[in-house]
Amino acid sequence: MFRVTVKCEGILPTDWPNAVADVAEEFVSRRQKVVDARWDGDALILVADSDYDHDGEALADEFSDTVAAYAPGTPGYRVRILSVSVVGAA
Repeated sequence: MFRVTVKCEGILPTDWPNAVADVAEEFVSRRQKVVDARWDGDALILVADSDYDHDGEALADEFSDTVAAYAPGTPGYRVRILSVSVVGAA
């Protein structure tokens, strides 16, 4: 199992006040299991477990899609992978 941490920069909490709840709700139907979603200053952090995402790219792509869907018209946001680690049995 892989634990992936991704970060979205370029959106302020005031621009998307329901971000944490929206992200958690969106990922209920996805293959990754959300471990944590939170604002860290002006960045939105998502931590999720996955049995297949060894490089974090899948979570980053799906997180970016979620941001685009829930915060349309937000210019210049960026999603990047902060870390990928092995947890439990891989």
